Parts: sequence; structure tokens; C-alpha cells
Amino acid sequence: MWESVWTFVNSPAAIVAFAGVCLWLLNRLYSKKPLWQQFEGTIIEAVRLAEKAIPDDSENKSIRRFDVALKYVLKVYEEMRGHEPARSEVAELKEGIRLIHNELDTDGVL
Repeated sequence: MWESVWTFVNSPAAIVAFAGVCLWLLNRLYSKKPLWQQFEGTIIEAVRLAEKAIPDDSENKSIRRFDVALKYVLKVYEEMRGHEPARSEVAELKEGIRLIHNELDTDGVL
């Protein structure tokens, strides 16, 4: 009995099936985007809005701009999902705002 099972496991059909399952699992793993990437367009819009809303000569302009951008993103999140984000989701969105802002600033499009 074990010999026939071993023969089946080493058959081309079983190897192809195993490889297919592994490929499917890897695709599922790699295709999952972080939350902030799902809201990338909104984050870009929020960063640009905050840059225009808070003048360069303001006190604590960085913190105020970040706050404006975060409030905008959280508002859009609530409108789209119908509930407030969890703390972990807020942390992900904050990181996304930082990354997008840095990318836009580096590219010189702010």
C-alpha cells in the first residue's frame, strides 16, 4: 500500500498538482496589499490638500499638515467602509501618509 502511495506522490500529475497549490498560495500571499496602498490616491490628494491648506510660515506646519491629511483620509475611509478604522488600520494609514509625502517631496511634485 505505501509503495503505491509513494508511486502516486512521485507521479508527474501529483507533482504538478502540488506545484499548482504552492503557486496559488504564493499568489494569495503576494497579492495582498497593505491598507494604505488601497487608499493611495486618497492619501496623495490629502497630502496635496494639506500642503495648500497650511501655509509655509505657520507654526508647527509639519504636524498640522499631517493632521489635516490624516483627518481627510480617515473621513474617506469611514465613507467608503461605513465604520471607523481600528487602531492598527489608523497606524497603517499614518505610515502610508508618511511614505507618500516623502515620495512626493523627493519627486518634487509638492
